[in-house]
Amino acid sequence: MFSLSTSLQPQVTVQLSHLINALHSLKGSVSSNTSVNHKHRENIPEQDLNCTEPSLTLRDLGLTDLGVGQLDELVQKLLPCATPQESLSQLRSVPNIWRTSHLSSDSFFHNKHGFSRMGGVTPVFCKQNKSPLLTLLTVPNRGFKTLSRTRRLQGGIDSRVEPEGYTPSFMKGFLTRDKGPDVETLDKLLQNKNIPDGQHDAFKTGFAEGFLKAQALTQRTQESLRRTRLILLVLLLLGLYGLSKTPFLSVRFRTTSGLDSAVDPVQMKNVTFEHVKGAEEAKNELQEVVEFLRNPQKFTVLGGKLPKGVLLVGPPGTGKTLLARAVAGEADVPFYYASGSEFDEMFVGVGASRIRNLFREAKGNAPCVIFIDELDSVGGKRIESPMHPYSRQTINQLLAEMDGFKPNEGVIIIGATNFPEALDNALIRPGRFDMQVTVPIPDVKGRTEIIKWYLKNIKVDSAVEAGVIARGTVGFSGAELENLVNQAALKAAVDGKDMVTMKDLEFAKDKILMGPERRSAEIDTRNKEITAYHESGHAIIAYYTKDAMPINKATIMPRGPTLGHVSMLPENDRWSETRGQLLAQMDISMGGRVAEELIFGSENITTGASSDFDSATKIAKMMVTRFGMSEKLGVMTYADLTKQSPETQAAIENEVRTLLRDSYERAKVILKSRAKEHKNLAEALLQYETLDAKEIKLVLEGKPIGSR
Repeated sequence: MFSLSTSLQPQVTVQLSHLINALHSLKGSVSSNTSVNHKHRENIPEQDLNCTEPSLTLRDLGLTDLGVGQLDELVQKLLPCATPQESLSQLRSVPNIWRTSHLSSDSFFHNKHGFSRMGGVTPVFCKQNKSPLLTLLTVPNRGFKTLSRTRRLQGGIDSRVEPEGYTPSFMKGFLTRDKGPDVETLDKLLQNKNIPDGQHDAFKTGFAEGFLKAQALTQRTQESLRRTRLILLVLLLLGLYGLSKTPFLSVRFRTTSGLDSAVDPVQMKNVTFEHVKGAEEAKNELQEVVEFLRNPQKFTVLGGKLPKGVLLVGPPGTGKTLLARAVAGEADVPFYYASGSEFDEMFVGVGASRIRNLFREAKGNAPCVIFIDELDSVGGKRIESPMHPYSRQTINQLLAEMDGFKPNEGVIIIGATNFPEALDNALIRPGRFDMQVTVPIPDVKGRTEIIKWYLKNIKVDSAVEAGVIARGTVGFSGAELENLVNQAALKAAVDGKDMVTMKDLEFAKDKILMGPERRSAEIDTRNKEITAYHESGHAIIAYYTKDAMPINKATIMPRGPTLGHVSMLPENDRWSETRGQLLAQMDISMGGRVAEELIFGSENITTGASSDFDSATKIAKMMVTRFGMSEKLGVMTYADLTKQSPETQAAIENEVRTLLRDSYERAKVILKSRAKEHKNLAEALLQYETLDAKEIKLVLEGKPIGSR
């Protein structure tokens, strides 16, 4: 770097190599004509011509105001060579100078151009005696290797382009501040194209027309692009709106303002108490609510008022929702349905807002019914939780709407839950949910009615006995009985039958109770024979024991984890059991193991009686510890055996063991006395695999089984 100061130009700092290249190219253009330049360029190798520095003009250096004489004087001071011919002759004499720089020279000038004083080679742009300017630029030799110009060209680095970090950014900005885009005028274009003078006007006219057409085309393209973007935006908004209104793809963009704008009631004219089966007591209690909705003046004239809320409590599938719909259908009033989970939202205050909106709509259409299913999810006990600090807002709003400062007349709230113990105490107090109606599992009469109701919807054989199916489905709810009838209809359709028979219903019942049949299980003859005698032992004990339940069916078809089973049906639902009935159940459980021991010997007994022993032991332990049916221990209950003394625990174990041993002996006596019947029943099971109650009776009486 150096400073150049003249009277015509302010002080400027530029790189020395840029200035030398610019002045050298200017001096060559002034002192030589075009023909001489072309002659020398033809003699210079192509590789050397490509290895030129980037050229700068006087405009780039800010020297446009210098005259020709001043430029010659400046060139003579900076460049020692007088003419470009001398420079080119010396350049041809040392063609490899530009490619053999390995160590830095004693000056920036030498290091830039690669001139060496070794080997007697005279540098091209250097005097024999150093000028004062070069003396100032001389630096000590440095021991680092540099990349030659040839290697830089081979490595893909163009020496004509200055590296990014070579010139400081402020110097680049200064050098290019006066440089503008080189706009080629139309007249100059005409000269370069060598267009005749007579065609200039036509050329200008065609150029103008082409420019205008190109400009119009660009404008049309931009307008078309804007229209396309607008159409895509409208389609996107319409698509999002359509998704938000689709029931199966509901995408609702809610804010903390909460509930949808309107809550529409449902008319339940097609559901009445006739559709509810197996819940007579619940229907009778809800009949009062129906009368109030039909004729409110009947109760208010005496000064009384009906409960504001009715809580339906019961196991799943017992018909709580159906009862609520029947209340609205009987009274012919609007029915508002909501699930407890609908009030739960991630935004604060949304649940309370939905409660307010629901009750506001209901009060506007009073009298009406609001049914909240799964009430425990919204009305659970209020607790202090740091994870959900605003979880109590919804239930607080519900409490205020049901019995708050504002009156709430003509609106009946019906809630349904499976866990009444989880509800908040303030919600089930008098004035809110006053009535609590229990919807239990249906008894045998209710199950019979439910099965008959669902059998009306399918094609069924006239020989089907709904009471028999009801007796064998103890503990089934209404939903489970509906599923049983549906499974039977599917089984009949798979078998290609025209109507549902009793066997289809039995098949569906066994499938629900014990799982599907495992016909793919390959059981050898020995195990199948053991299973047949095992199940026959249960059936023989059940048939010949006084207090045992009647046999329904015996089978050796594997189902679920069992290889066979014997099912029994009670005559009626048992609300309590006698000591003889409990002992009979124990004897029937022991019949399988006793049969294996008598037929195959004590060495060939199997593990198939493990579940039988579990049920027998459970019955015996309950007789001793809970039912007071032990003579030695008396009428006393033992809830927690671990808290009893060792002597008491030993006495309880001895009593349980005595009951089981006596039961085993009673079963052995019966099977020994009925050995012939036992053998006939086992052979019938091996032949037919499944026998119902009538067929078992024929076999035990020695009669042949009819055509099946």
